[in-house]
Amino acid sequence: MTQIYDEGNALIPVTVIQAGPCSVSQIKMEETDGYNAIQIGYGKRKASRTNRPMGGHFKKAKIQPCQTLKEVRCPKVPEQKIGNVLTVKGFQEGQFVDIIGTTRGKGFQGVVKRYGFAGGPSSHGSMFHRRGGSYGQCQWPGEVDKGRPMPGHAGNERRTVQSLKVMKIFEDKNIIMVKGSIPGSRGTSIIIRDAKKNRVPPPLNNEIETLQ
Repeated sequence: MTQIYDEGNALIPVTVIQAGPCSVSQIKMEETDGYNAIQIGYGKRKASRTNRPMGGHFKKAKIQPCQTLKEVRCPKVPEQKIGNVLTVKGFQEGQFVDIIGTTRGKGFQGVVKRYGFAGGPSSHGSMFHRRGGSYGQCQWPGEVDKGRPMPGHAGNERRTVQSLKVMKIFEDKNIIMVKGSIPGSRGTSIIIRDAKKNRVPPPLNNEIETLQ
């Protein structure tokens, strides 16, 4: 993450994303696969580090072995062809996008860090500091309700951040700057798509004056 200034000299926190180039490695259609989707690959992988099945997959598509493969569902038959290269030219500055990624893994955590429980008194002798309290019930039904917040593995889950504004695009370097933060740590793979919730930017000041 970094920060930039907009036209009004307002400081905007942004996340720098390397969004390409991505090669189309496979096209799936409803007639043959049961659904419409496009498979894209990002990054470079040495041929010596690629196993035979994946090597044959890339050889059939006539592209270089990729480090990461992602599949994106499509409502209809994709217009892209195998071997095409996708870049940031499909995005525009000012539009809103959704970012899909995997959050940072935090290991086994208690309820205070995992769910934000307040905990008990901090004084000596309370014997109740960072516990979760009573989980079960009495003799009947004598079981823990499903979905009860309890200690366990935190993070490392798929999350989607919606309606992030594209602040700047550098086509020569395939870099996108989006406003705000995205899930995952540095170097992880993400998916950028058009925002599902179409956000309309507010009208300009001169338009407001005209309406008045």
